[in-house]
Amino acid sequence: MPDNPARSAQAATDLWSDVERSGYYPELMADALRAAIGSDDILAHVVHQETTIDDDMGIRRHVTVLVATPARLVVCHTDEHPPAEGHPYPHATTTTEVVPISRITSVALTTTVANPAAYVPGAACREATLVIGWGAVGHLDLEPASCGDENCEADHGYTGTMSADDLSLRVSEDGDGPAVVAQVLHFAGVVSEAASRART
Repeated sequence: MPDNPARSAQAATDLWSDVERSGYYPELMADALRAAIGSDDILAHVVHQETTIDDDMGIRRHVTVLVATPARLVVCHTDEHPPAEGHPYPHATTTTEVVPISRITSVALTTTVANPAAYVPGAACREATLVIGWGAVGHLDLEPASCGDENCEADHGYTGTMSADDLSLRVSEDGDGPAVVAQVLHFAGVVSEAASRART
């Protein structure tokens, strides 16, 4: 049983409302999400639309829906495609990934605020970038290693850092609206807390 049935029911209502409001094949996305979520309670979600303009293919839309449940992170991507060779009609593809919350190893949130000298606690941020890692994809940054001696010409190999970035999502007030930025901030906190609980 959920800790707060009323809150869980409201979270589910908000999710389906946002999917419907997106206007982007809502029935298609809802079917994929319901199959992935199953009977789990919904803790938080994000619905993020991205429109790109391609010289060859025209306007293309992409929607990412993130859903957090007590046990799982659901990531759903839906893309639309114009007619092409082998597909003489417009079509859409939906990819859904379900990750156990216990597998999440990192939740990184980067925020950008305007006029930081005038910042007050609780003020809205202009942009937010959410990066969630669970070990499926790693990002390796390499650079030549050095010993600190400016005159040294020896080969010291390479040094680098590896980070997990299975999911990266950037939103902004200007591009997505303040409501979506607030969704991402809330989602980051919920997933971080759920992942911490699952690992203890």
